[in-house]
Amino acid sequence: MSEKITPQQLVSQQLSQLTQLEALLSTEKEILQQQNPDALIKITADKNTLLLAIQTVDNAIGQSFEFKQEKLAGNFSNELAEIKASLERSKKQNQVNGLIIHQSQIAVERMKTSLLVNHNKSSMTYDNKGKTSGGLSSLGIKA
Repeated sequence: MSEKITPQQLVSQQLSQLTQLEALLSTEKEILQQQNPDALIKITADKNTLLLAIQTVDNAIGQSFEFKQEKLAGNFSNELAEIKASLERSKKQNQVNGLIIHQSQIAVERMKTSLLVNHNKSSMTYDNKGKTSGGLSSLGIKA
């Protein structure tokens, strides 16, 4: 049977994981700015794995009676303040990354619309009454 993990070890592990998450979010921002889809897939997988590990440790802390006792005794105040600050920084960085993704999606939609407009202009024809139509497809011709 494995050794029991102390509350101090759990808190230290969670703080370490949150520091890793901050670094991953920073790297993710750089990847988003570089528009590198392959690297984005890898870092997203790494981030998901880390988030699951953070959740596991968080659950262990939440179920630890010893942690609750030590917290009531005033222990871990510095570590918990660091964890809270790290979570806030991660939340802000994640919002920035989300904004970058949103802006990228808008740019892609704009490009798509522009391409469709240009395509429609080049395939536009006129019928025998002088009205515009969308090209060969409106004449019933199938290619």
